[in-house]
Amino acid sequence: MTAETPKTADDERRRGGGPIRPDDDAEAAPDAGAAPDAGSAPDSDRTGRCVTNRIPVRALPLLSLLPLALLGAAFWIGRLVRPGADDWCFLPVVRDEGATGMIAKFYLQDNGRVANALLVVAYGAFGVAGHQWFALVSGVIMLGVLWALVASALGRARLTAPRGLALLVAATATAVFLLSTSNTYKVFYWPASSVSHTVSPVLACAAVIPLLRARTRRGWGLALGVALVAGVFIGTLSEETAVVVLVLLAAVLLLSLRAVPGPTRTRTRVWCGVAVAGVVIGAAILYQSPGARTRRERFGADSATMLGPRALGDALRSFADILGTVLTTWQYLGAVAVGVLLGLLVRHDGRERDGRGTEGPGTDGRGTEGPGTDGRGTEGPGTDGRGTEGPGTDGRGTEGPGTDGRRTEGPGGPWPGGPLGRRLLLPLLVGFLAFLVAGYLCTIVARPAFGTSVAFAPRVWGDFLLLYVLLMVCAGALLGRALLRRARRSGRRARGARTVTVTAAVAAALCALTCVGLAVPLIRLEQRMDVRAQRWDRQDRSLREGAARGARVLPYTPVSVSGMGEPFGGNGKRLWPGQCVARYYHLERITYSTRLP
Repeated sequence: MTAETPKTADDERRRGGGPIRPDDDAEAAPDAGAAPDAGSAPDSDRTGRCVTNRIPVRALPLLSLLPLALLGAAFWIGRLVRPGADDWCFLPVVRDEGATGMIAKFYLQDNGRVANALLVVAYGAFGVAGHQWFALVSGVIMLGVLWALVASALGRARLTAPRGLALLVAATATAVFLLSTSNTYKVFYWPASSVSHTVSPVLACAAVIPLLRARTRRGWGLALGVALVAGVFIGTLSEETAVVVLVLLAAVLLLSLRAVPGPTRTRTRVWCGVAVAGVVIGAAILYQSPGARTRRERFGADSATMLGPRALGDALRSFADILGTVLTTWQYLGAVAVGVLLGLLVRHDGRERDGRGTEGPGTDGRGTEGPGTDGRGTEGPGTDGRGTEGPGTDGRGTEGPGTDGRRTEGPGGPWPGGPLGRRLLLPLLVGFLAFLVAGYLCTIVARPAFGTSVAFAPRVWGDFLLLYVLLMVCAGALLGRALLRRARRSGRRARGARTVTVTAAVAAALCALTCVGLAVPLIRLEQRMDVRAQRWDRQDRSLREGAARGARVLPYTPVSVSGMGEPFGGNGKRLWPGQCVARYYHLERITYSTRLP
């Protein structure tokens, strides 16, 4: 089979066995005639190691202990959680009617969120203990999902990271996401709110992991199935999270028009289409439910009211207030800092890329007529006759393991030096634009129920704040790669190494400072939760003892924390959820009291 005549200098060097000029990282390309050693590392990677070898990567596990210790303390504080607000109404239903009763309540009466009802049953079935364990269980799940997401994304991009770096990124992002708001209790510790607005976006992230790890047809089929099921689940769990997911999927589809090359483009579109179908199905189930119609009637949330010019303007002002709060919360800089460390320390996977196209499976070491290709990526064993998706190529005859080393795309995903690597800023900017659009739409959806207070209710911001935290990590990683590239290209390697080391030290210090900044308000919250837990337990014993004696009416003193709703709130003016409390203790009613038993 005849090889195509080379048309570029890179093609000439490839066919002569010389090294390919690196796309972006190397300081200078070697001479074309110099035959490289097949087993040697790329010049860009050697330069990168010279620049970053002063960074004490062995200290990363120690640095990870800071956010992990912070999260551990937050999880431990969860033992002080006691039911309040909506919990009073959920617990008797779960106890008396089980899962079917809870699902019927949500679908027929409250809001139509069937998946939400299932999660309420998951912790409500254990009573008060379920509330106390909720922070630990949900926190570990969220940390695990983000850890797996970071590790899978690095693996898909064929990047390797020092041990402990992925965990550091995930732990810091989790801590910032859960603890940076002004009302951590409602955001994280209150189960009824957390499952709707804090856990739900993390579960949406979990649906991406099978796609990132798919390597076989079975894995690809699993990724599609997870996308569909997760889409339906998210659609019936939280309207706001469903809005964020749909906006992000639309953004990815638009980016795939030019930024994702080869077969990955088709697979990305198919996966996004399946996920969109799942979310739309779930949202339709929720929207058409009797409970959702009842909720819209109760808050006057019809389309004419929500989408009128005045309502849209009010929602825009509320979202501007939310942005003002978020952008002035300095703890989010911890996500940028850990992203900088990520950008400085990740490396290309040498097992998949040697930078020169030397002797990989499916080539002969020069990208020409070896087993698995025919020299042009066409009709050789290991392709499909069109140069697509066969072992030894990536579907375009470029950048599969052991092809000609042009580094554009392989089965595992795009190289940082390929099309996405040269335009990383575009996906990041599109991501921030998607954040703004999704945040505004979520504000429109939440405003009928919350009114102007939506700007002061951080518990409903979590649906789009997780996206913000992840974007800040990506922005930091992009900044770290830019600093590293500049240091590599500088004429003085020692000076570049010092710059990189100082940058890494500053980023690590900012990560540590962020953890301290998050720990101080957490300690204060623990003290208030401890006081409330003691008072709640004392009143709980009194009410149970009174009900056991046959009393039908008993006094109740509101015991609140962090603005949680309690019976007789507002100095006895608001009864809700007094009737739910009476049902929980098997009473006819409760009366207002200002003195604890």
